[in-house]
Parts: sequence; structure tokens; C-alpha cells
Amino acid sequence: MSLLGRNRWFALAGAITLAFAVVSLTMPRGPGLTAIIDFGYLLITLTIGVTMLLTARSAQGTSRRFWALMGSGYLLWACNQAGWAYYDVLRRVPVPDPWSMDIFLFLHLIPMIAAVGLRPHRTEGEHKFRVGTLDFLLLMVWWVFLYAFVVFPSQYVSVNVAEYDRNFGALYLVENGVLVLVLGIVAHGASTGWKKVYLNLMVTSAFYAIASQGVNLAVTSGLYVTGSLYDVSLIGAVSWMAATVLSAREWHLEAALPKAGDKWGAMSLRLAMLAILSLPALGLWAFLWNNSPASIRTFRMFTVLTAMLVLGVFLFMRQYLQDQALIRLLEESRRSFENEQRLQSHLVQREKLASLGQLVAGAAHEIDHPLTAIMGYAEKLWSNQRLSSEQDTLVRKIVHHSQRTRELISSLLSFAQQRSGEKTMVDLCTLLQRSVQMRELQRHDQKIRIETLLEPNLPPVWGDGHQLFHAFVQIVENALDALEEVGGGLLRVSAQVQGEEVVVQFSDSGPGIKEPHRVFDPFYTTKPIGKGTGLGLSAVYGVVQDHCGQITCQNNPEGGAMFMLRLPVASQTGPQALAAAQS
Repeated sequence: MSLLGRNRWFALAGAITLAFAVVSLTMPRGPGLTAIIDFGYLLITLTIGVTMLLTARSAQGTSRRFWALMGSGYLLWACNQAGWAYYDVLRRVPVPDPWSMDIFLFLHLIPMIAAVGLRPHRTEGEHKFRVGTLDFLLLMVWWVFLYAFVVFPSQYVSVNVAEYDRNFGALYLVENGVLVLVLGIVAHGASTGWKKVYLNLMVTSAFYAIASQGVNLAVTSGLYVTGSLYDVSLIGAVSWMAATVLSAREWHLEAALPKAGDKWGAMSLRLAMLAILSLPALGLWAFLWNNSPASIRTFRMFTVLTAMLVLGVFLFMRQYLQDQALIRLLEESRRSFENEQRLQSHLVQREKLASLGQLVAGAAHEIDHPLTAIMGYAEKLWSNQRLSSEQDTLVRKIVHHSQRTRELISSLLSFAQQRSGEKTMVDLCTLLQRSVQMRELQRHDQKIRIETLLEPNLPPVWGDGHQLFHAFVQIVENALDALEEVGGGLLRVSAQVQGEEVVVQFSDSGPGIKEPHRVFDPFYTTKPIGKGTGLGLSAVYGVVQDHCGQITCQNNPEGGAMFMLRLPVASQTGPQALAAAQS
């Protein structure tokens, strides 16, 4: 695109300003010139406000709020100009002085200052949005207070036109200066697109402030006439603003993360503190050193007290939001730390099981060969009928312990040779019910109760039904052994959906586990010697990991232990997801 094409809106703004200048110099003073100037001014400000609101509709996040606030500020500005056109053109009478519509002219800068304070060139979270909203309300109350404190007394309490014009002009100039200042501050360090927006608005706002002061001086001196070159300078400023807004749609307005040394948040908080602390000083001035009539001093004192109350409420609300954000941050940090610990534990456990599996497989094979020979020779010796009763007893013990050793080796080989079986859609409700029923059939202790709480229509999971069934049986068996130690109790088995996972819990009322963090370690067991190998829960851990799930163990606050399994819900991409997670 050519240079003229890229800057066509600015060229149009220059042409409009030139056209108004020609009209101002060539047309005679009268209703026609007044109508052209007033309605032209109104049309331009309305164009800016509507364009900004349309831009806000297509924007996202903080950028949307920026354009919405800026657009509302320009619409307030247009309201003031509409009132001016009503008196100047339609009624053809002088605008009242003091004029109640001046409040719109004053207030229109407040949402614009707040919009710049949002810094749309930075990415902010929802907490920042809520705090920014409070800052905007605090800012609005502060400026309204200043208007009521400085301007209202000479406008309504004790009317004084000269003092009103002087006070309003000075306060409006200060407000414009604040807008120019914050635009210059945020332009520093902004991306190229946003920097162009900020700098153009800063220059045009500064030019408009100077031009408006010139208009005020001309009005005071009796030199101002609607349609004069004083108005052309104002139209030039707003035309350039309109060109900036229309061109901004074609600039790359990208948001970036705040820099590490960004001091804006601290500065805004200090400004809020300064606003709060200035109230007592203004109240003291109104009470001790203000020479105005008593009615004005009383009005200003009540204004200060009201502002202190309202701003104090906003300050407490802001602090409350900051405290809540800090609590959430600490909670998120705690959860992140726990998740990191859990993940580290899972990784260590997996590596431990993998290394131990290789070691156990080799050792089991080496032990199995001489053990087979021992059992063969012992059985031959046992079949010899010339053995004495004592020798026969010893041979029986050799055979018995050899068989126990063979079972142990079989368990070791089974643990070491765990492989991923073929995975299909598995109904966990059926597996849980079968595992519980099988244990109930094998035990007849009436003091042990098993309660199942399975959510209806539980979604299936991708998995090996055989492996999961044996894992459930192992956990149930361990829980029932713990309940036998204390003479009975309750085992509660539950399953429910949480998000994209099926959560299965085995909770018993037994004595609990002394070291819950070690239950999945190979060869760790609290059972008597000869009753367990300490490999059952290690195998369960491996099965759950193979199914891309998680298993944890902890003691219940009311007593007993709880095992929690989390397995992903099956989806259309279940096999691919499992394969990707395992690779």
C-alpha cells in the first residue's frame, strides 16, 4: 500500500481542517457558519465515539475495555457539544454561564484516563480487571469530588460567574494535563501499534488543551465568535483524533506480558493513597484558610467528608480483592507444589520399578535352575521308603520350603514381566462388583462389611480388564486383611466421575498404614513373615501407570486407610492417547 493509502485518514483529517478554515475565513458570521461549525464538531466527536465502540465489539479482553471506555468518554463529549449546538443553532441564544452541561465536558476525560490506565498493550488477568474496575471508580469519585469542591460552590451554592469560569478552566486544564501525562507514560515501552495510538492521542490531546484555553481567554476578552479560527483549531485536534482511531484498526495492536521492572501497579497504588491523603488537607484548608462565605465553606467540608467515606469504602474493597488474590495465589502455589511432589514421586517410583524389574528377572531365572534341582532331588529322596521318620520329616520341610520359594520366584517373575495387554472398553462398575463379590465369597467373617457406592452410568475406560480386575482384588484383599487385625469393620468402595476422570476409592476403617508413602515400594509389607511378598501393591501401581492413571494412598482423619485411583475416561481417541502417553 502506498504512503498516501496508509495515511489516508490523516490526509482526510487535514483536508477537513483546511475546509473548515476556508469556510471560517470566507463565510460571513451568522447562523449558517455557526451551524456548520457546531454540527461539524458534533459529527466528528460522535464519529470517534461510535468508531471506538465498534472497535470494542471486535476486540478482546483489556483491549475491548480500553476502546469501550474511550468511546464512552467521547460520547460524553458529544453530549456537551450537542447541548452547545442546541443553544447556538436551534434556539439562537447565548449558552448559559454557568452551564450545567459543563459537567459532561469535565467528566468525559475520566473514562479516557481510566482507559489508558488499563494499559491494553499488557496482558492482565481477571484479578487485574477487578482491581482496575475499582481503580476506575475511585478515579471517577476523586475527579467528581474535585469538581464539586472547586467548581460547585461558585456554580450553585453562591453563584459567581467570573470565579466559576476561572475555576472550571483551571481544573479542566489540569485534567487534560493528567491525560497527556499518562498517555506519555504508557507509550514508553509499548509495542509499535499501541505506541502510535498513545502518541497520536497524546499530541492531539495536548493541542486540544492549549486550543481550548485559547478559546476560554477569547471568551473572557470578548473576542470569541462561533466559527472563528479558534474553533478551527479545535476541529483540527478532534479530526486528528478521529484519524487515529480509524487508522488504529489497521495497526497491529498486540498485547505483551508486563516487564519485570514495570512500576505502573505500584505507581497507581501510590496515586490512590495520595488521593485519599489529600482529602484531610483540603478539608483543613477549607476550614482554616478559605476566605469564602460560610455556606461555601460548609459545603466544601461536607464534600470532603462524603468523599472520604466513599473513597475509604473503595480502598477497603481494593485491599480485600488484593488479599483474596494473595490467598488464591498461595493456594495455587500449594497445589502446584503438591502436584510437583506427586509427579516426582511417580517418576521415581516408575524408574525404581523398571530397574528393579530387570534385576529381579535376572535373579529369579538364576535362582530357579538350582531350586528346580533341589526340589527334584528332594522328591526322589522323599520317595525312598528306607528313610527314618526323622529323615522323612526333614525331607518334607525341604520340599515345603522349596515350594514356597518357587511361589516367591513365580511372583517375582510375574512382577518383572508385566506387559501392556490389549486394551478395550472396560466397565469399571462390573469389575469392582466382581472383585468385591469374590472376596465376600472367600470370607465368612460377619464382623467385616463391604459397602459399594458406584455412580450410575459410569463411563467406560480404555484398559486391560484382566489387569484392572486383579489390581482391584489386590487392594480389597489388603483392606480386608487390615480389618481382620482389628476384629472387623467397614470397607467402602466408591466410584464417580470427576471431570475427565473416573475416581475409584477404597476406604476402610482399619488401623491405617504407618508409612503410606512407602506402600508401593517393592517388598514393603506389614504382614507377618510368610504371608506376603510386598509385591502386590507395587504391581497394582504398575498397572495403574500403564493405564495412564494415578494411584495414591493416605490415612483417613477418622482412622483407616484410603486408596484412590484416577483413570481417564474413554474417548474416541482413547487408544491413541494411551499410546502417546506411554511413548
